[in-house]
Amino acid sequence: HYMPLTSEYGFHSSLSFIVNSSDYKTAQDYQNYLKRLQQVPRFFEQNIGWMRKGLEVGLTQPKAVLIGYQDSITAYIVDDVKQSEFYKPFLNNTAGLSDSEFAALQQQAKAIISGQVINAYKDYLTFFNTEYLPGARSDIGISSTPNGEAFYANRAKYYTTTQMTPKEIHELGLAEVARIRSEMEAVIKEVGFKGTFAEFIHFLRTDPQFYATTPEQLLKEAAYIAKKMDAQLPKLFHTLPRKPYGVAPVPANIAPKYTTGRYSGSSRDDQAGFYWVNTYALDKRPLYALEALTLHEAVPGHHLQISLNAELESLPSYRRDAYLSAFGEGWGLYSEYLGVEAGFYQDPYSNFGRLTYEMWRAARLVVDTGMHMYGWSRERAMNFMADNTALSLHNVKTETDRYISWPAQALSYKIGELTIKRLRAEAEQALGQQFDIREFHHQILRHGSVPLSVLEQQIRLYIQAELAKTDS
Repeated sequence: HYMPLTSEYGFHSSLSFIVNSSDYKTAQDYQNYLKRLQQVPRFFEQNIGWMRKGLEVGLTQPKAVLIGYQDSITAYIVDDVKQSEFYKPFLNNTAGLSDSEFAALQQQAKAIISGQVINAYKDYLTFFNTEYLPGARSDIGISSTPNGEAFYANRAKYYTTTQMTPKEIHELGLAEVARIRSEMEAVIKEVGFKGTFAEFIHFLRTDPQFYATTPEQLLKEAAYIAKKMDAQLPKLFHTLPRKPYGVAPVPANIAPKYTTGRYSGSSRDDQAGFYWVNTYALDKRPLYALEALTLHEAVPGHHLQISLNAELESLPSYRRDAYLSAFGEGWGLYSEYLGVEAGFYQDPYSNFGRLTYEMWRAARLVVDTGMHMYGWSRERAMNFMADNTALSLHNVKTETDRYISWPAQALSYKIGELTIKRLRAEAEQALGQQFDIREFHHQILRHGSVPLSVLEQQIRLYIQAELAKTDS
């Protein structure tokens, strides 16, 4: 709570999601929304208060990840209130109110947004420029902060839901990097490229054939891949979610410092989930990685898992809304691998994209622990990422800053994926011809988002139950 912001977003940008908190079917819906907007100044004051406390005790985000961060604040400071993100509900009379009643609501909204909401953003911008940025710490590792090493060890256990130490995670990462690197070298040989690994990566980063030229092209490619995977889902799952999903660009106000893609779900039953694709800096968004990204964020990855989780009526609501990174992100990375079995990655460059995404998650184990426990510099971490993955250099920078500002969260992906793969191997070996991939996936997902230790327990109980059927 002393650091309510990361390199990608903060309390000030996540607040815009209240815009979609209602379907605005009545005048009362609009009034409730306006009451929430009136609380924005208090919300900002509270967060700024925590950030000031962080400055006092030495718990701030590092200065290195905050350069240019002001753009994410100024995006909400507009001269014309009608251009404000928060005015969107008042652009259309969805409640069917009389013209005079709706016009009165519009006037209220304009007064609140211009007088309270935008001023809150202006005050935050002033605080950020005059107090927070000048006082931000220079060291990037969380271990440099008070009780930082203990905090990082705690976060590693929290995000991986295991008892692994940062040292064990670092060593696992190095081993995975070496394994995946050999597979990447095999693909380079397959395509007949004459040159070093570094030269091949440079070729991928710079050759125009691998990049979309318009946002529409990138979005269409992503939508095609997603729809292609939809057709394969019945072969892999007994149950599919009722909620549909769409494909949309990352909002422009956060796109420059945002990751390459992400799933944005909705708990409301009248709203779809969305697979966000970052269309900012198109020459940094390689098409050869789009299959892996899409399978991770849309289906069979986050949309499928999160939507099915929300439909588990046997679970209490807090469990249906829960999201544990090791489970959810482990499933997302495992979903990229499922694309191999579903007939994706036929093009060797796309297969290299899959491997570079897997390498990306393995490298996280190394650089995250490296920066936060072993004193790695930001430059060393970026060089390690650049040398071992085919991520664009823009992505390398934004990703490294994300790991700096969100300690240990990035560890969850690879740890979770390896656990799911290991449990699948156990089930396949124990059950032999009895093994059913659809039933295995059902068993993985049927309990919702759970710690990896609980998942292991449940899958082993499933294996025992299946074996008991044979014995009987």
